[in-house]
Amino acid sequence: MSTKATSGKLSHFNDAGEAHMVDVSDKKPTRREAVAEAFVELNADVLAALPQNPKGNPLEVARFAGITAAKKTADLIPMCHPLPLSFIDVEATVVYPSDLLKTGGGVRIRATAATVAGTGVEMEAMTAAAVAALTVYDMTKALDKGIRIREIVLLSKKGGKSGDYLRSADKL
Repeated sequence: MSTKATSGKLSHFNDAGEAHMVDVSDKKPTRREAVAEAFVELNADVLAALPQNPKGNPLEVARFAGITAAKKTADLIPMCHPLPLSFIDVEATVVYPSDLLKTGGGVRIRATAATVAGTGVEMEAMTAAAVAALTVYDMTKALDKGIRIREIVLLSKKGGKSGDYLRSADKL
């Protein structure tokens, strides 16, 4: 899999520099999959309180919010194509400080989206990860307003004309 960025001109601008939706009607529908991740940094007190949250289980609510967000991506991002999603999965995993070398604890969100279409699902996977992370913030903000959402990134994509992509380990 490629780890380099694609080159060339920005696809969502015409020759006059105006933003437009890319015409993908000539592209063959193929299976496409994307995986994205976000990290919500939480202090030890917030991590300890996760199971007792009066609003419900923050990780389950975040999973459902991410799945719903993936389905609504084209409504949120103006030039994004509406896609028939065939699969969406959102995982929310508690990461304790001892598990990480570079950072404190928190919740790692990993979102996977798949479709059979003429364009990719990177935006759906990234939207799912971002909204799930925002939901963790919403569910825990009463305990700490200093919560940080970091590293919303595309980890991989498969399928499509531009080929496969795998984020290199040094960029994680």
